[in-house]
Amino acid sequence: MLLAHHFVLVMLVTLPFYGVMSTYFIIFVTGGMFNGLPKSVSNRLIGLITGLIVGVRILELLIDPLLGNIVDNTKSRWGKFKPWIMIGNIVSVILLLVLFTGIFGLAKVNWVLFAVLFVIIFISFDIFYSLSDVSYWGMVPAISEDSQERGVYTSLGAFAGTIGWNGLTIIVVPTVTYFTYLATGKHNEGPIGWFAFAAIVSAVALLSAIAVCLGTKEKYNIIRKSAQDKTTIGQVFSAIFHNDQILWPSLAYLLYSCAYVITNGVLFYLYKFVIGKPGEFWIVGVIATIIGFCTSPLFPILNKFIPRKWLFIGGQISMALAYVIFIFFRTNVFMMDLGLVLFNINFAQLVTVLTLTDAIEYGQLHNGQRNEAVVLAVRPMIDKLTGAISNGLVGYIAIAAGMTGSATAADMTAHDIHTFDSMAFYIPLVFALLAIVAFAWKVTLSEKKHAVIVEELKDKLANDGATVEMPAEKAADEVKVEHVAAPVSGKVIAMKDVIDTDGQPFPGTGFAIQPSEGKIYAPFDGQINFTFGTRHAFGITSDQGLGMVVHIGIGTVNMRGEGFNTHYTDGEEVKTGQLLFDFDRDQILNAGYQDVVVNFFTEPKRISAMKGLEPGKQVNHGDSVVDVEFK
Repeated sequence: MLLAHHFVLVMLVTLPFYGVMSTYFIIFVTGGMFNGLPKSVSNRLIGLITGLIVGVRILELLIDPLLGNIVDNTKSRWGKFKPWIMIGNIVSVILLLVLFTGIFGLAKVNWVLFAVLFVIIFISFDIFYSLSDVSYWGMVPAISEDSQERGVYTSLGAFAGTIGWNGLTIIVVPTVTYFTYLATGKHNEGPIGWFAFAAIVSAVALLSAIAVCLGTKEKYNIIRKSAQDKTTIGQVFSAIFHNDQILWPSLAYLLYSCAYVITNGVLFYLYKFVIGKPGEFWIVGVIATIIGFCTSPLFPILNKFIPRKWLFIGGQISMALAYVIFIFFRTNVFMMDLGLVLFNINFAQLVTVLTLTDAIEYGQLHNGQRNEAVVLAVRPMIDKLTGAISNGLVGYIAIAAGMTGSATAADMTAHDIHTFDSMAFYIPLVFALLAIVAFAWKVTLSEKKHAVIVEELKDKLANDGATVEMPAEKAADEVKVEHVAAPVSGKVIAMKDVIDTDGQPFPGTGFAIQPSEGKIYAPFDGQINFTFGTRHAFGITSDQGLGMVVHIGIGTVNMRGEGFNTHYTDGEEVKTGQLLFDFDRDQILNAGYQDVVVNFFTEPKRISAMKGLEPGKQVNHGDSVVDVEFK
């Protein structure tokens, strides 16, 4: 797990980098970048920068797929990811520091030149930051072939990112105030303090990037070498709009994310200009960190008893209650802390990721498209879009409510506070409630429905098979013979004697084995084609072209991967008798399901004869079970 430790380190910075630019840079812009300029000029420049940032963030939606292609096509002695992690971090650090100098005070000399340089620097920063971020997440499947390990790395990375994000909230005010005091003798948030804050984040970023590059190693396998397809922005949106169970969860998540990011962006203004206690802003980060420690581990436990739709809705209700507290009870310290707790009790991101993942099979069943790459692209794109919306709205709020420059809480009028509340809390409250409506009304893909879909896909695969184009050099009527070995030890059973979950005989052409052990081995030399997301079945094609699905248990789709462990990577070439899978028979039986291993051929119309099959025969894995003649 040393590898995981190095891998997780960079996540302590990639999200903080994003947090610095999506939240705290705007605060620096509105509060310190243009000190010394007339308020009217300062506000115009704040509005200009805010608009530019929004435009750049939206432009990123088109740029990111291109950056992904650049990373994918990189070949170096250090691999494809590590060079961009280092280059991206080094350039991002330099440009971040330049931005936090206010481009060396250029606005006070020539604001037109300042605006031009700002666009160039900000776009460059976002490009190189994105190169580093894309490379970081792209490294997950490159450092491990085991799905469980990948899950561990991803969870640890996201968990570390939460610590990093909330850590900024804890340290930002004390850090900025302390360094401003050292330079000016004043206890406020000045430009020099903001620069020191950016320098600290930058130093940690570089150290973490170095640790990741030195401590991780890419693995190469057939699926990585053969992957050539790229997902364009057009394909992403096409897949979204043709799959309603990607579209509606995405809309619900967009509404939630807008509310969450906007509120995070204005909480500093709440404490500084409305409550008048900027020194207590660190409490926001502490509470968010504590709740983050609890919610992620609790989710899989709660989801065993509570459907994820209700976890999503419950989190949005909690968020809505938090807004009520922020609006009406903010003078009460206890109530504010309670509001922060309620605001952070949310499972929206986890629920959305799982729902979108299940939508892969949903789309495959309904329109024949299987778009894993699209699923991976949707949520990050939504995050970038909501970041753009947040930057624009937060900048507008600061100007409209007079919370810019050297203003303090004493300068706020009732009108200013009402303006602040309207846009900072009432709008996000509406977003949170609309997210409930969208998810409750339109998201129908529950855990149980997904299990049914997977079984329907299995039946379709067993009955219809897949269309395979025969090689031109082979005659269409050429008959081949594949010797199929037992993938598991046990008693051979005829397909007609295996009863499916609907009470009918299991569909398809093939055979079953009542196992005496919990291990699955390769039935012939071939290649792994795919593994169901629920890990209860996988497809394999022999070197001669015979396709077969190994289906472990009946009804085990409802176990959603618990008790199943793979020893291969999709796309891997395997040899007869190679260990592919182990599964917990006791766990399957205790859950009320059958542990019979069903093996059916995916193109039954190509099969002309099956010879040697003996129902009732005891076999060991590797023993010959059936000879299949096919065209």
